[in-house]
Formats: sequence, C-alpha cells, structure tokens
Amino acid sequence: MNPTLDLIHRHGSVRKYKPDSVPQEIVETFVVAGQRASTSSNLQMTSVVAVTDAATRARLSEICGGQAHVAQAPLFLAWCADLTRLDRACRLRGYTQVTDYVENFLVAAVDVAIAAQNAALAAESLGLGICYIGSIRNDTAAVIELLKLPRLVFPIVGMTVGWPVEPPTIRPRLPLSAILHWEQYDPTPKDAELAAYDRAMVATGIYGGRQVPVPDRPAEIADYGWTEHSARRVAQALRTDLREVLRRQGFALA
Repeated sequence: MNPTLDLIHRHGSVRKYKPDSVPQEIVETFVVAGQRASTSSNLQMTSVVAVTDAATRARLSEICGGQAHVAQAPLFLAWCADLTRLDRACRLRGYTQVTDYVENFLVAAVDVAIAAQNAALAAESLGLGICYIGSIRNDTAAVIELLKLPRLVFPIVGMTVGWPVEPPTIRPRLPLSAILHWEQYDPTPKDAELAAYDRAMVATGIYGGRQVPVPDRPAEIADYGWTEHSARRVAQALRTDLREVLRRQGFALA
C-alpha cells in the first residue's frame, strides 16, 4: 500500500457535516485537481456549479428527495456535462458542433464522472468528506432552472462537501472474483460470491436487521442483504423523463 491507495480504501460517504464553511481557495484546489483527470481528446466537457447559499441548498434538498445532508452540508457541487464551450469554439472556427448522438452525451458524461472522482479524492486528502448525490436527476428540469444551466449543459451528479462530524462508515465491496474477468467475460453465475457479500453487508448493520421471505419459499426468512436491496432498486422505473429533458437541452441521443 501507499498513501494514494490508503486514501482510496478509506473512502466512505459522509452525510453529517460540521457547520464550518469550506474556504473558496480549498474548493478551487480540489476542483483544479478534478480538471487534471483524463478527458476525452482534451475536450474538457465538464463544468461545476458550487452552491453555498442556504436557500438554494434547501431547494436542492427538496429536489433530491428530502435528503437532509444536501441542505446541511456547507457546499453542494453540481457536476455537469457541458458542450457550450465547444459550441463557442466551433462558432469561432467556422464549424457546427454535432450533438445529436448518444456518443456525444456519453463522452461528456464519462468526462464528468472521471473529473468528479478526481476532485472527490483530492477533497478527502484535505480532510473533507463527500457524498455523491444521484438524486439530482430526480427532477433535472428543476435543477436546470434553479442553477440557470444553458443549452448543452446537463446535471450528471451532485456532491455534498464539508468537514465530517465523524469518520465515515467504510462499506465492504463485492469480492474481486465477482467483478474481475481475465481475457474475456466469464458468464458463470457468482452466487457464492453474492451470498458472501450479502453476509458482509448484513454484518455492517446498515440494513437494520431487516428480514424478507425467500423467493419461491415464502415460509423461509432470510436477512435483507445487498441482493435484495439492489434487486428492489433496479426493478423500478426511475427518472423516466430524462430523455425528454436531455432533448430540450440540446442532446438528441439519436
């Protein structure tokens, strides 16, 4: 191990923050670190809206399903896919930017994710805590209006940032054997790995000791673990308006 690996392995989402603000120079320091991330063709298709205003954070909290830490954290970052600068570059040089295809949006979204994670690690190295907020996509039209995002800018993910009240809980991850494939994808079911991971997650107590019936054997009860939690999540149709909002923002996804 080395300091970088140590930092990565200490990561955990922080949802309780001290009221102390995050100085602007520190925000700029870790956002610049985000800029140093890999970016497709050096196009740098990322912008960040830093929100410190309490009323705006309160409104974002409402949009994000009432998550208290969105309002309570002293800083909220909206990480956005941004093709507006490239539109300007095209106009300056006599070209027309093509934004009608899935690839254009996907490349921008990947750029944002890589930059945000670089910035997250940098923030954590400075003693800050962070929590990614995917629920910024609960109502992207409202976020676009609230943050005055222009055409060709789209909110990908939010991030709360602040000084942690206490060290975060570090959750176990799936065993490496469940996700690492050599040479080609191995489709063999990984039931044993998933069962072991269920036990590891149950042991953390994050599911509160809940129990659920065993599928096809309703008389039997099992611990509510990662498989149950995740299966419930992906069995729902969520944020079904995203394609329409993306279209209005200039991403046709053809």
